[in-house]
Formats: sequence, C-alpha cells, structure tokens
Amino acid sequence: MSEIVVSLPDGSELTVDRGATVEDVAHEIGPGLGRDTVAGVVDGELVDKADPVSDGAEVVIVTEDSDEYLQVLRHSAAHVFAQALQRRYPGAKLAIGPPTDDGFYYDIAGVDLDADDLDAIEAEMESILDENLPIERETRSREAAFETYPDNRFKREILAEEAAGEDPVSVYVQGDFEDLCQGPHVESTGDIGAVTLLNISSAYWRGDEDNEALTRVYGTAFESAADLEHHLERREQAKERDHRKLGQELDLFSIPDVTGPGLPLYHPNGKRILNELSSYARSLNLEAGYEPVETPHLFRTELWKRSGHYDNYVDDMFLQDVNDEEYGLKPMNCPGHATIFDQTSWSYRDLPVRYFEDGKVYRKEQRGELSGLSRVWSFTIDDGHLFCRPEQIEQEVNQVIDAIRDVLDTFGLDAHVALATRPEKSVGGDEIWEQAESQLRSVLESAGIDYDLEPGDGAFYGPKIDFAFEDALGRKWDGPTVQLDFNMPERFELTYTGEDNEDHRPVMIHRALYGSYERFFMVLIEHFDGKFPTWLAPEQVRILPISDDQLGYAHRVKNELDDFRVSVEDRSWTLNRKIREAQEERVPYMLIVGGDEAEAGTISVRDRKERERGDVDIETFRDHLQSEVDDRRLEPDFLGA
Repeated sequence: MSEIVVSLPDGSELTVDRGATVEDVAHEIGPGLGRDTVAGVVDGELVDKADPVSDGAEVVIVTEDSDEYLQVLRHSAAHVFAQALQRRYPGAKLAIGPPTDDGFYYDIAGVDLDADDLDAIEAEMESILDENLPIERETRSREAAFETYPDNRFKREILAEEAAGEDPVSVYVQGDFEDLCQGPHVESTGDIGAVTLLNISSAYWRGDEDNEALTRVYGTAFESAADLEHHLERREQAKERDHRKLGQELDLFSIPDVTGPGLPLYHPNGKRILNELSSYARSLNLEAGYEPVETPHLFRTELWKRSGHYDNYVDDMFLQDVNDEEYGLKPMNCPGHATIFDQTSWSYRDLPVRYFEDGKVYRKEQRGELSGLSRVWSFTIDDGHLFCRPEQIEQEVNQVIDAIRDVLDTFGLDAHVALATRPEKSVGGDEIWEQAESQLRSVLESAGIDYDLEPGDGAFYGPKIDFAFEDALGRKWDGPTVQLDFNMPERFELTYTGEDNEDHRPVMIHRALYGSYERFFMVLIEHFDGKFPTWLAPEQVRILPISDDQLGYAHRVKNELDDFRVSVEDRSWTLNRKIREAQEERVPYMLIVGGDEAEAGTISVRDRKERERGDVDIETFRDHLQSEVDDRRLEPDFLGA
C-alpha cells in the first residue's frame, strides 16, 4: 500500500498509509490519543474521526479537551432534539440542525409548536440522554438515502444539492432515530451532560424569503449541569445588556417600521458616540498617512461588473433603473477607491497611497437575518484602502495590525485572530490566491500572532485576517479586518511606473479598524452595559442643583465646563430622584451644587460608582476631566481607579 504525508499542529509531518482515517493518524501519534479521539480538523474543516485524510493535509486531532469538542457535542444534542421531537410528534419533518457558537438549532416543518411545548420535548431529550444510546455512523448509497426520505423534501434537496456527487452518503443512527448528516458526533447520547431548549422563532428554508417558512427551535448543551447553569446566568446578563433594550432606555437609536427593516435612526445621544468613534478612527488614519476621500452611494452597475461584485454579490445588492441604465447602491467602498487611484499617474516613489472613508454601504440581507444593529441593510464602514508595491506588503499589513491593537487597547477588548482563505465563489487564479494567503500567513507568523484557520471565509477577491472582538460576557463578534487583494488591481488595470520605467501592478490592501460602526457600536453598548467611558459618553457631566435657588450657579458651573458635554438638571425633583435618574442613564459624573457650594464657588463630585467628594475646586475637576478624555480612559477615575 502506498503512503501519504500529513502535517500536524506542531509543524511536524507524519507518514501514514493511503486511505488512513483521522483516527488512524491519532493512533500513529500515540495509542492514548487514538483512544481519546472524538473527531478531527482536516485543512480547517471539522470532520468525523472515520473520515480519510489526503496527502499534504493539515490534521488536528479533536478530543474532549479540545476547543472544538463543544461544537461536536452540540451537534449531537441537535440530533437528540430531533429524536425527542419525532417521538412526540411523529409527523414532524426535519430540515437542518447545525451547532452554533451558543448551542444549536433545528429547523422543522409539519408540526405546530409554541414555547409551551418545549418543556415536554426537553423532558424527552433528558430521557434520551439517560438511555445512553450509541451514536453510530453508517454509509448508504444515494439511492437508499433517497428512499429513506420519500416525503421529506428538505432532506431530498440536501441529497440532490449539498450532497450532489457523494455516493455513499453518511447517516448517523441512535436507537430508533437516524439523520442524514456528515457529522462529527460524540460516541453516545450519554456523553451530553446537560441540555436545554431556549426559544422558538421562524426561519425560511435556505434563508430565502421565497421558500417555505419553517419553525426554528434553539437549544444549547454542555458537558455538565454546572457549565449549563453558568451559561444560562450569562444569558440572563446578556438580556440585560441587549443593545436594543439599552438603545431605547438611553435614547441612542431606533429602527421604526416607517424606515423599513435594517435601517436605523440615530438619535442625538447615539450620534454623539458615533462622532467620537469617527474622530478617533480619523486620528489613527491621519497618523498612519491615510488621506480622506468620499465616494457616492450610487454607481452604474458597470463599475460593479468590472470589480466582480455583480457576479459574486448581485443577490445582496439594491439595484434600480435610472433612464434605462442600471445602477446599484454600493455594497462596498473598494471599487470607488480603486477608481480614485486610477485617475492619477503614479511612480513607485509615490507608493504606498492610502485612502480612508467613513463610507455608507447597503446590503440586502434577508429580513429574517436582520437584528438590531448587528445585521442591517444600511451601515457605515470605517474603510481604508491602500495601494503598495509587493515588497511593501508586510510593512503595511503590520502597520494596520498595530492600529487594530491600538483600538483593542483603547476599548479594553480582547480579540481572536483568524486567517480566512479562498471561498467557493471567488475571482482570480490559483497562483494569485496562493501568493496572497502565503503572505498573510507569513505576516502573522513573523509577528508571533496566534491565529485560527477559517477555510473558505475570505472575501471573493482575496484572503483576509479577521479580528473577532470578545466582549465582557465572553461572546465573540466580527470586528476589524485586513484583506490582501491582487485581483481588483488586475480588473481595474491599475498601474504605477517602476524604477525600470515600465508599468507594474500595485497590490491593494483593504482594512477596517472597527469593521462597521453599527456592529462596533452594538458591541460597545453591550460590553460596557451602557456605561461608556467618559470620552465616549453622550453626556459626560450632569449638574444637580439641590434646589431651584442654585440654578443660576449651576449654569455658571456649566459655562466653566463648556468644552465638555454637560447638562443642568433643572426639573423640580428631589436630589435623590435627580441622582437616581443620572445613575440610570449611566452619566459618568454628577456635580451636586447647593447653598454651601454656591457660596464657596466649589462643587461636590459624585460618579456613577456612587463615590462622592465635596469641596472640589472647579478648575481641578475640569483639568482632570480634560486629561481623562484626552487619554481615553476606560473608567471615570476622578474619585479613584
């Protein structure tokens, strides 16, 4: 039998027999690892331990201690839900049931469920866990698989489309239940320590509004009841921090029916925060040598056809006819920036050329996928594009990464880094993609940055390095990105004159420090629980006169702080009510002024952590406030860290 070579996580290589499985690789590494193997990651894809590996594959063994194990366990929990559902509702039609970052869901048809039904289904799931049913993989011919689902159009479509060309196909069996699935799964239902069902929503088959509406049931699963309880506590905290709830309470934004779905309105408080975010990004851009540009919202589709967006993105674009010509609202800013670059003749001495724009873009997401500010139709990207010589790539990507680190430090956020490679729908040849992916990988490894591989998650025009923010509750959100693009310069025939007086193609680098303002704003609302740092807070100081007799003095204090966002509480409320209102609205500082303060020309300072100090000189407070804002400190610290 011939042999193949696979790569292991430590960079070493292992020779195994051709046809060897993930489990075989694990046994070659060590018998103990072989016994503990649950699944594998092959070239970045999570697979069953019985799946074969190919020559040159990168193989990671998944055990119960691996980060991927929870995903495997939750996939199995989705099958347990489906089994419990069909035990109680034999007529239910199963569609898909994947794991998610927080648990799992299963889309179903043929049964009318509401939230009151979940407890009984969950009880049946508990019984299935107690039965400790082995979860076994079987392979069947495509013909036999079709016969298994004579009246389930969803499974038949999966066989016809997603599984097209596969023969045999895999089915997972547990007791009286089986499901068409690629896996992987845990060994038995008893390996799932704790499950719960969370809620019900609706979804369209394949996410298409023109398709059948399905019922989607969400749940989650963990290795232990303690882990589940901890998760549910975090979930309750997340409800309290929900940006849609806080957005209304703090008067930040709204998405009323009259605007249409996914089209937020920013109220004065929200716009003040966005202005501060924009100002900060602008300072980083100018410091890094970027120049501001602006592009229109609407372009002739000729531009999008030239860039490749029309072929690869047209389903997500808003198109309209104007005087018998087709135009499209821009889904991205990059073609406009490439066009600006193309208007000038450049020498190699001029490069890199760097542009930035807070560019509004439009993407036609499915209505069922829209959610607050996290997914909208209209959003703004703090977009930057730079054009450089090939030998400048590493320097420029490192500069972008440094700026992203500044952003992370400023907001006290941790990030997870991933290299996203060529997607199925893409433009450009293999050689260009291999070169681009290799250079980004080299930058990450030279900088000593730990990263995950996300196969197929790159942009259609090039690979990218993604930074996912981790918020105060440990949740991850898409954030900054840096993308390497050899394709768009080719499509737009961009050139610069080299030292040899010949034309050369520049490399285009796409980058965003926040990702989008909308999603980043959402992350900040929930991360800070609405308690924004003083420099970012829509209202930085509220002056609370003890009685109407001090209103005049309160306004004089306000005038001395006119460089900041300051208000005077002039309603005839008790002082306790004024303090309570300011606390609920998360104002960083409250200045209490009564007769004694007015007479002495001082203030009493209270912060939202309920710390207080009297007899404070106004100038002393103003100087501290200025330094706190200038330094972009995370917490109000006049009264201590």
